[in-house]
Order: sequence, then structure tokens, then C-alpha cells
Amino acid sequence: MRQPAATSPGQTTSDPAGARPGTVYLVGAGPGDPDLLTLRGAALLATADVVLHDDLVHPALLSLVPPTCEVRFVGKRGGAPQEKQATQSAIDASLIELARRGLRVVRLKGGDPFLFGRGSEEAEALAAAAVPFEIVPGVTAALAVPAYAGISLTHRDLASSVTFVSGTTRRGRPFNFREIAGVSGTICVLMGMRHIEDVAIAPSSKKPANPDTPSAVIERSSPEQRTITAPLSDLAASTRVANLSNPALIVGPVTTLRPTIRWFDTPPSLSSASASSSPRRAPVRGHGPSPPPPRRRLIALP
Repeated sequence: MRQPAATSPGQTTSDPAGARPGTVYLVGAGPGDPDLLTLRGAALLATADVVLHDDLVHPALLSLVPPTCEVRFVGKRGGAPQEKQATQSAIDASLIELARRGLRVVRLKGGDPFLFGRGSEEAEALAAAAVPFEIVPGVTAALAVPAYAGISLTHRDLASSVTFVSGTTRRGRPFNFREIAGVSGTICVLMGMRHIEDVAIAPSSKKPANPDTPSAVIERSSPEQRTITAPLSDLAASTRVANLSNPALIVGPVTTLRPTIRWFDTPPSLSSASASSSPRRAPVRGHGPSPPPPRRRLIALP
């Protein structure tokens, strides 16, 4: 068995045997499909004493925990009343308190913990408190969701670079696209539905965007995602017609690949901006029809 290396306070290395007492694991749950959870993530869930999970974590993943494991919901959702959401400081304090009690703590976060997931903020809090932690990367929705939609973010003839943008800033304001003026290639905007009009006006330059730029909006993620494609000028209106909601991902010119390499959902209809959600395979292999998690405890943190 591989032996953990010596670590400094507030840090730890991966232990292949499972979760270690008094350690916090910041685990990426992947984009939505439980099949895309990493083996390391599954091993940690199977040996956890307590799991604190986000809103976007698939319920089937919570069925992997032991019968004695405590499951806490600490999710956030854009647009939801703040008083009904756990504050980041309360989440940080809970992680520290639970680890200091000697528990095996899994912080299960949608996608990857370090891509717009506040994982680095939680790691900073744990390091400041000298609490051992481990980062377990996950399959980020920014890559997996376009792939399931038949959209490759890079292509030798279309895009040699990718820019990831949070469509909503910390204060709830739209991202200032002047910060990436002149950027070429593919632009992916996460958490951008509240400001879809701003995204569609000027995604990459100080000058008005080309209204004919091929674009897409992808609602949710596998196995329940829906996708629409439309010229940039029609993107906001098409999104409203399709009644898409958060979370969403918006991409650029590489969306022209979708008609050719679309594989997960059914073939597109004849309309120029259509939405569909029927998968070609069962959405959750080996986990059943999204069973509700056992022993789930809802915690309202201040």
C-alpha cells in the first residue's frame, strides 16, 4: 500500500484506503451523471462519517455513503432567498468543527471544486485552521456538458483557446466583458442565465459582437441537460422561448460541430433553435432511477 508522504499543517496527501479521521476531503462530484464520479471520490464517500453536499450533486451519489454517515445539505442556488442558503463562513466553520471532532469529512461539490466552486476558499479556511485536507478533482461541467451536447471546446480549424467566465460576479453583477476584450477562440460562460442579454451583446470585444456568431445554451448537465443553438443575436430570445433555467453554460463558434458529432440526446429537429433532452442511453447506469438519499439531514446554517 502506498504510504502518505509527510505533510505540513493544514494539508494531507491521498490515502488509497479511504477517508482518514480528522481530515476534510473537497471532492468534485462531476457534472451530474453519477457514472462520471471519480474512483477516488467513490472511495471517500464509502468511508465518510459526514458529507456536506451542494445543490447540484446527483442524489444517487449520496446512496454510496455508509448507513451511519450523516448527510448535510449546504447548497446554494442563484436567485434563491439568501436566508434559505448556507453562508460560506458557516460552511467553513462546520468543516473545521467536524474535522476537529476526528470525523472523516467529505465536502461534495458539483463539477470540480476549483472551477467556480469556492473550493479554494474552503481550502484556505482549512489551512488557516491547521485542519488536514485533500483536493479530489472532479469532471467539470464546463468540459463535460459541451461534450454531452456534441460540442468540442477546441478544434484545430475553429478554436485553439478556451476562456472560462463566471457570468455573475461575487456581488451579483454581470461580468465585465471588457476584461477579455480581443480574446479569440471559445468563450464558456457559467452561471450566466441571469445576465443572458449582456452575454449576447458583447462576449469578447469592445466592439459589437458579430450577431451571426454560432452559440449555444445548455441547461443543467447530464443526464437531464437540454441544449439550444442559435445565432448570438437570437440567443437570449431563443433561451426564453425554450424556458431554460439555471445553471447554464454558453459557448461560441464551435457549436457548429453539434449537428455532426451530437451523440447523447436525440437528433435535432428541423427548427433553427430547438431544445431536446432524450438521452440515447439510460441516464444513470447501475444506480436506478435517481433514488432519494437515505438518512438525509437538512441543516439550515446561519
